[in-house]
Amino acid sequence: MQFPLGFWDLSLWTAIVTIILLVTSELLSPYYGRTGIIINRHRLRIAAMILAFIFLGTVAYRIYEIITKA
Repeated sequence: MQFPLGFWDLSLWTAIVTIILLVTSELLSPYYGRTGIIINRHRLRIAAMILAFIFLGTVAYRIYEIITKA
C-alpha cells in the first residue's frame, strides 16, 4: 500500500499551514487591541517558523532534483 500523499502535497500543505499560522500570530499581536483568546503567541510563531523552514527545505530539495537531472 502506497502512502496517499506525495512530496508535492507535503510541500503545499506546509506552505498553507505556515501562512495560516503566521497570519494568526500577527492578528493576535497587541497592536490590534485586546483579544479574548488565550494563546501563547511566542509558541505559535515558533511553530510557524519551523513549518516555514520545512517548506523551504522541500523547495530546496526540489530545486536540487531539477538541477541534478539536467
